[in-house]
Amino acid sequence: MTHQSCPLCDALGGVLVFQAKKFRVIRAAEAGFPAFYRVVWTEHVAEFSDLSDADQLLCMRVVVSVEKTLRQLLQPTKINIAALGNMVPHLHWHIIARFDWDSHFPAPVWAPALRKVTPEELLAVQQRLLPLADELAHRLSLLL
Repeated sequence: MTHQSCPLCDALGGVLVFQAKKFRVIRAAEAGFPAFYRVVWTEHVAEFSDLSDADQLLCMRVVVSVEKTLRQLLQPTKINIAALGNMVPHLHWHIIARFDWDSHFPAPVWAPALRKVTPEELLAVQQRLLPLADELAHRLSLLL
């Protein structure tokens, strides 16, 4: 079921990495953060507690799988996970690989930038991202 004027119902919200009946995983187009992923629940619900117990378990397994894959393939300094929904009340999780060189580290990605990032640093992560989508899709397909 879609909700009128919901950007997560109306559009993918980024590069589609994996699509299942109950969720999709996308790589978001967030400038300066090449490893910024979202798990978007298909059904238009606002809160995690709106899901059945089985769907809560599936949702968390997906989030953890994305986190583990990012950690294993990118070796980030930290992974940030958030489910805010203040601006878009449609259940979605942000899973963001953070690096000590990123423009906002150690502050949140939504805080003001603390430094400039060199193109070489971004390129290094982008190169390591190439096999990530395939690996994520493989791991997520094993959850279904």
